[in-house]
Amino acid sequence: MLSMMVQALYNVVDSIFIARMGEDALTAVSLAFPVQMLMISVGVGTAIGVNSLLSRRLGARRNEEASYVAKNGLFIAFVMWIIFAILGLTLTGTFFRLFTDDVGIISMGSSYLVIVTTFSLGIFVQIVSERVMQGTGDTIHPMITQGTGAIINIILDPLLIFGLLGFPRLGVAGAAIATVIGQLVAMAMALFFMVSKTKELTFKFKGFRPSKTIIADIYQVGFPSIVMQSIGSVMTVGMNTILIAFSSTAVAVFGVYFKLQSFIFMPVFGLVSAMISIVAYNYGARNRHRITGTIRSGAIIAFIVMGVGFLIFQLLPELLLRLFDASPEMYGIGVGALRRISLHFPLAAIAIMLSSSFQALGKGAYSLYNSVIRQLVVLLPSAYLLSIWFGLEAVWYAFIISEVFSLSLSIILYNKIYHAQIKDLIPLEASS
Repeated sequence: MLSMMVQALYNVVDSIFIARMGEDALTAVSLAFPVQMLMISVGVGTAIGVNSLLSRRLGARRNEEASYVAKNGLFIAFVMWIIFAILGLTLTGTFFRLFTDDVGIISMGSSYLVIVTTFSLGIFVQIVSERVMQGTGDTIHPMITQGTGAIINIILDPLLIFGLLGFPRLGVAGAAIATVIGQLVAMAMALFFMVSKTKELTFKFKGFRPSKTIIADIYQVGFPSIVMQSIGSVMTVGMNTILIAFSSTAVAVFGVYFKLQSFIFMPVFGLVSAMISIVAYNYGARNRHRITGTIRSGAIIAFIVMGVGFLIFQLLPELLLRLFDASPEMYGIGVGALRRISLHFPLAAIAIMLSSSFQALGKGAYSLYNSVIRQLVVLLPSAYLLSIWFGLEAVWYAFIISEVFSLSLSIILYNKIYHAQIKDLIPLEASS
């Protein structure tokens, strides 16, 4: 949770510095954000599949198979980098022209996106390596790697964006360079810690061949997670399309919201990482009480975290917007937007924990159904209709509407899984 909060901090700091370059720069990065979300979604979804499969193998005391899972995960990370580098170099300009004809926004956004996709090896290998360590119960070293990468990014941001201390003034491109340098350093540290500190696993790559069976098992859980998280990118593109019909400032406000809410959601996602490992391990060990106890405790902690976030957004929206050098128009849109969107935070806490438990139990498709319904079936249509019927101020209520549906479905699906897979489990020690 601490490491994810640091990760969220550097996302916020990035935008704070970029906002000092003007609203167009902030809009450019906001439009690029869905692609970054897509990369993270693919990386995290794959890593969740690795984590779940590896934890189940360790729980069943099959350490050699767990090691092979980890090596296949690293192979997949390398393949993901190649794919996104090619896409970034060939399609970036086309992507930005889908939203705007503003040459300045297109230029700044393209330079940012080309850099973060071409040098994305760092983020993919880092994510997989950290999830492997978390799967063995090691949460300290992932915290160190994420924190170090984020701190490097935060330090380099002002130096490269504004050209301080003799560094070149690179603007938005400088923010991208700072980001990838931090990711590459974190990757190197994560690889070192993973190989040297995870005693349960071995990393001898001589004669290694990718396993179609293991990769298929990884994506049995990981692919629904990728789709589920990628839906967030689709949702963001859809919301940007709805909002830009009002003004580019509305898009910038939504971008600011996403950066700010990450500081609330990221700790919960850190909690999810730990919960998935514990639940998957104990599912492999057939320990019902630890499965249900972990999910219950995780939901309570997540609710508290999100409750604090809700209060901050309700009481201090002006202060939050001031961090981004908000214009009067941005204040006019942003204060109400932050208060209305944050209404869904407490409900989201419970829904996220329940949905994540589906992944740990090998039911990633249930998480996918939930995410599709929440973001595509309910949120986007609700936002579009509210924008037509009541205008921009009403659009933000779509988030609370969609979260009510999501939580209701999560409770129904968890109850189904509990009776089918958890209720009658007998621990391995007892059954032997």
